[in-house]
Amino acid sequence: MDAIETLLKTFADATVHVAPGLFDECYLFQNQSFSNLDSMASYVHDYVWNDNAKKTMKDELQLRGYSMKTIKAYCSQVERFHSFAKMNKDIDLEQLISKHALQMLEHNRSHSYVNQAISAIKFYVKQVLHVETRVSYIRPKKESKLPHVLSLTEVMCILKALHNLKHRTILYLTYSSGLRVSEVVRLKLQDFDYERKTLRIRQGKGRKDRLTLLSDTAMALMKQYIQKERPDIWVFPGQYPTSHITERSVQKIFEQARIASGIQKKVSIHVLRHSFATHLLEGGIDIRFIQDLLDHASVRTTERYTHVSVKDIRRIKSPLDQMDM
Repeated sequence: MDAIETLLKTFADATVHVAPGLFDECYLFQNQSFSNLDSMASYVHDYVWNDNAKKTMKDELQLRGYSMKTIKAYCSQVERFHSFAKMNKDIDLEQLISKHALQMLEHNRSHSYVNQAISAIKFYVKQVLHVETRVSYIRPKKESKLPHVLSLTEVMCILKALHNLKHRTILYLTYSSGLRVSEVVRLKLQDFDYERKTLRIRQGKGRKDRLTLLSDTAMALMKQYIQKERPDIWVFPGQYPTSHITERSVQKIFEQARIASGIQKKVSIHVLRHSFATHLLEGGIDIRFIQDLLDHASVRTTERYTHVSVKDIRRIKSPLDQMDM
């Protein structure tokens, strides 16, 4: 108690913020007019988002096994939150987060984007600033959106649109094995099992390994590509042999193929994975097998494709077509 009394006298004229736990534990704080961190956003303004703060954030995320993609996204979200906080210094933390979320929604950011921002801020406050708060993190309701899907004919047009062997092989594997773009760029030669016709995905989303199928057509193209290009470490090297091709480069490859094919739908390369799942479902493959191939933690995620499958819809005849016009 003597130390606390000395502290209070020393900083009598200063603005002192006290963590919620100390308010509960020490009566000396309760008798002083200090700001409770649980109800004030000012501590956010007292911390500068710089290289040191960013490194601390990265280290804390890495210690908990977050992927590099998530680490980058979380750091960017916190940096944007700090910029917003500088312009709103006179409101408490809960209002600050809510106002930030509302502004993002007003700028047509998706609900998943806003939820990610809130998760990043929550992690930052607790694990980096080491502040336990009673703030209620209000999140927007999750959106229920149907995935975009291409027909078999449209997929074929895109796959055949490019003549570059490396680019075609990337797109063939992405579709035929239902890969994420982050997975196809990190493929290595030892991941291919030609006898069993399987492809091993190492440390995919959620840091999980899985097996997916390797089609005969993609396998033949893959062997042709390896024989010609002789890749060493990565199946699809980037600018330098020691690094793999970037996700952005693959996204551009797909966009070039889409434009060259004449497909007008505004879709990204992820549509190949959606189309792979939907086409399997329409082909009669059990949804549980598709769940494993796609590495979905819950079958409910895979069930989204039942809503875009036209296998049963095509059997239904519209009332208009039954009229004698």
